[in-house]
This record gives sequence, structure tokens and C-alpha cells, in this order.
Amino acid sequence: MRGARSARQWGWRWRRNPLRRRDDVFEAWLLLLVWIAFGVGGTFAGLMTARAADESFSRLRDDRHAIHAVLVDSTRSGSSAARGADYDHVRATVRWTTPDGSSHTGRALVKAGHKAGSDVVIWMTAQGRLTTAPPSTGATAAAVGLLGVGAALALGGLGFAVGGFARWWLDRRRYGRLTREWERLGPQWGHKTS
Repeated sequence: MRGARSARQWGWRWRRNPLRRRDDVFEAWLLLLVWIAFGVGGTFAGLMTARAADESFSRLRDDRHAIHAVLVDSTRSGSSAARGADYDHVRATVRWTTPDGSSHTGRALVKAGHKAGSDVVIWMTAQGRLTTAPPSTGATAAAVGLLGVGAALALGGLGFAVGGFARWWLDRRRYGRLTREWERLGPQWGHKTS
């Protein structure tokens, strides 16, 4: 069976064929558009989303700056159940001096386990409001990557959903046409033999 041709022909919807329907050609173009939307559109959406997220994180890092402050009250270490990198900061009252010499007091996130009077680092926005530290470079890179991949997959998923719906609609149309043809031609084949 070396010379036998496979039953499945690639690109059969594009070739001239007496059994090819207009719906088959439409479905072929639809599939091509879905794959282009997934490949090119998904890549473009992912890159644009990643770029916008990176710019947003850059503005966030530029807007925040670290200053030194003094703890007003002692801070306790977190409970043993809450140990870890995410739980090693507590909200505490701090006092700091601005460059113009005025003294301010407020509550900020500081590392746990310091005594009153300890020097701590707090973060402020350009407008002078207390805030949290900006995300690290590694966290920013991970977030940018995840947002880009998520946008690409979302656009690709939307394209596949639209393509799937269109193929479902085409199949229903084909089945309806087949049913009508069978109702018309079926009685001619339905003679009984005894």
C-alpha cells in the first residue's frame, strides 16, 4: 500500500471539488482568520499590554521615594502563624521631618520587631502621602509577563470562541439543508420491497 493516498487531504476546502460547498470555503477562510487573530493579534495584544503595564510600574517607581523616619511606638514581631516575607511588616506610628524642616506623624508599614525610637524606612508619594514600597524589579517583570500572556490568551480565546460559534452556526445550516434535501429526495428512495 505504498502508493495509496491518504483519505484525508490537507486544504481540501481550498481545492476545486464537485462536493465542495460555499460554506466549506467560508469555513476555511474563517479558520484562517481565527489562527491569524490568535497568532498576530494575540502577540500584538500581549506586547501592547506588557508595554503599558511596564510603563505603569515605571511611573509608580518614579512617584515613590524612601525617607527615614523614627518609630513612635514599638512594633511586635508577627505571630508564628504569620511568619514569612508577606507578613514581616506591621502598621505603626512614625515621625519624620520634611526637607523644609517641618515634623509630621502618621501610620506606615514598617518591619516588625523594632523598638520605639528606631530609625525605619518609609515610602512617600511625590504629593507627600504615605504609601507602600513600589514593587521590586523581579515582581514587576513577573507581573508584566503575566499580564502580557493573559492579554494574548484572552484575545486568542475570544477569537476561538467567535470561530467556534461561527462553525456551530455553519453546521446547523448544513444540517438544516441536508434535512430539507432528504425530505425532498428521501421518498423517491423509500420504496418498499416485499
